[in-house]
Amino acid sequence: MKIRLKTTVVSVLMLAALIVLWIPASVNAQDLSLEQAIALAIDGDPWLEGSYQRELASREKSVVAATLPDPKISIAVANMAADSLEFDQEPMTQLKISYSQMFPRGDTRELRQRQLMALSQRHPYMREDREAKLRLAVSEQWLDAYRFRETIRLIEQDRQLFEHLVDVAESSYTTAVGNTRQHDLIRSQLELTRLDDRLTTLHQMQETSIANLGKWLADDISAGTDLPSQLPLIELKNASPDFSRHPAILGQEEEISAGTTAVELAKQQYKPQWGLNLGYAYRDDDPMGNERSDFVSVGLSFDLPIFTGNRQDRQVKAAIAEESASKTDRALALRDMRAGYLSASKRLERLDQRIALYRARLLQEIHEQAEASLNAYTNDVGDFSEVIRSRIAELNANIDFLNIQVERLKTVSQLNYFLTRSSAANREPTP
Repeated sequence: MKIRLKTTVVSVLMLAALIVLWIPASVNAQDLSLEQAIALAIDGDPWLEGSYQRELASREKSVVAATLPDPKISIAVANMAADSLEFDQEPMTQLKISYSQMFPRGDTRELRQRQLMALSQRHPYMREDREAKLRLAVSEQWLDAYRFRETIRLIEQDRQLFEHLVDVAESSYTTAVGNTRQHDLIRSQLELTRLDDRLTTLHQMQETSIANLGKWLADDISAGTDLPSQLPLIELKNASPDFSRHPAILGQEEEISAGTTAVELAKQQYKPQWGLNLGYAYRDDDPMGNERSDFVSVGLSFDLPIFTGNRQDRQVKAAIAEESASKTDRALALRDMRAGYLSASKRLERLDQRIALYRARLLQEIHEQAEASLNAYTNDVGDFSEVIRSRIAELNANIDFLNIQVERLKTVSQLNYFLTRSSAANREPTP
């Protein structure tokens, strides 16, 4: 009887090992690959559409900024006799038509157009940066969902093993065959309960990660959506870091350019604003039929910006401060990008070392330890608790190895974001 029970344990463990090694090759028709998720997120991102519209708006405003203000025309009757309202009674009675045109200060039109063009040219870079950030965010959420799904699969496979072990322990204990003790039975049941708790927590985390992924995919993800059975291949970009060509930095440089133009624009307020006035006044013949001369007038108007302390001077100072703030933002972004790249690079190096260690030694050694504890138990030189402990250690090692692989892919995704280089310099907006 004792031999049959231990043979059952060995058979169960061998079957469980085969189940763990077997991975379904088929992919469900609803499986959502990482690249599909990224493509759906980018195609359905409303921010990108808003960026196109804001760029078009800035370009249209730049055309308006380069145009002269609309002229003004006025028509009036002047100096008409109040007693008779006759147009030809008094010699100063006139029908006046005047035309006036204002001219912006200095190079205001050209500078304002340049400023708006610089603001519009930020958007292609901002869209590139947005797409790179979307790729990173979706990759991280997708990989988290995959990690939780695969961890659940590993635990559920081992849970079947532990259920059989509990049955074997109960049978051995109740029949008093073998050296199974009461605390072995309690320990095996406790480990099964712990696995159930882990599964509950993991299901919650998986649901949260799917919900977070759905934030980027909107209505393109459903409750029945599943993920492929294999980890995706995410390759590290073969490029040396050049953060000055990153779209986020180039977008900030366009903002700095707009700020520099804003300073020049503020300085134009020291120059006068000119206006041209043209007038023509028609006079009727006098009551005797004698012809009266019509009048023509020409005039210039301009303001005198001589009290500049609380207006022009402060406008220039404000524009200079905003330009300096933009330069500071760029410097901080470069610093954060360099630090993030270096941190991710070191993390990738250590993760690669851990993966190599797990593949070369650790997984094999833990498996051998589990097999040795089983052999010792079947040969009456080991106890049942050690079999349980070794199997839990092997399960945790497999989960740790999965986590390391996922963290490596997330780190590669982060590095690829930092290595993004812009190609949007001459890209035109889409209407």
